[in-house]
Amino acid sequence: MAVVLPNAMLTVYALAHPWVRDANGVPVPPHPDQKPAPRGTWPGSVLEQPDGSWTVRLDPRAWPVKDGDTISDTTGRSWTLTTTRLHAVPGCPDVDYVQAAATLNPPEVP
Repeated sequence: MAVVLPNAMLTVYALAHPWVRDANGVPVPPHPDQKPAPRGTWPGSVLEQPDGSWTVRLDPRAWPVKDGDTISDTTGRSWTLTTTRLHAVPGCPDVDYVQAAATLNPPEVP
């Protein structure tokens, strides 16, 4: 079994989760102009795959994160999460992590 060790300090920028629900119980996404707030910085790993996609492992304290949330590292690179899930082992919290797929965001052009 391969173990992925942290290779970066990752800051999580997430919108408020869970989303509020309307009168019918349907989740209502936040307004498009709402900016995500930084939730915290924790050790994690970001690895580029041969097909150009990225896999991300986050500290479980970052949970909940959802598709569309972003993370950044100390070099200024940022990624948008496309799929997320909490990997939790009952009775062994030391091995819990958030598994995600992400796309690398292009750099901002002034």
